[in-house]
Amino acid sequence: MNHRMPAQPASRHAGFTLIEIMVVVVILGILAALIAPNVISRIDEAQLTKVKQDLRALESALKLYRLDNFRYPTTDEGLEALVTPPSDPDARWPDGGYLDRLPVDPWDRPYQYLSPGNHGEFDIFTLGRDGQQGGEGLDADIGNWDLD
Repeated sequence: MNHRMPAQPASRHAGFTLIEIMVVVVILGILAALIAPNVISRIDEAQLTKVKQDLRALESALKLYRLDNFRYPTTDEGLEALVTPPSDPDARWPDGGYLDRLPVDPWDRPYQYLSPGNHGEFDIFTLGRDGQQGGEGLDADIGNWDLD
């Protein structure tokens, strides 16, 4: 008893046609074109928000430093004075310092500090995405004088 099954004809729809694949690629391209600008602008907004939060935190730490030491750190002492205990034994230094660590800007560069500043008693700023003075948009300098 040899019961053989009849051979099944090959299916015509075993894969995708080139047209179907191209339609999917075009749809994905259109979606990417619509979504990408929104995502990129959100990244830019997040970087600016980080800068403003960092500047406010540094500004607050500098004000606490002044309350303890009756002066702001000099430009030479820099922002390091907020995280490194002073060598002067008479200087006041809170447990843990004024900050745990110094933040860096969204482009992985340290914030700049001037005391006395050009815009007030002290200036804390970043040179922006391009790392050079001046510029527009994300390349512009952003400082504590720009805070709302």
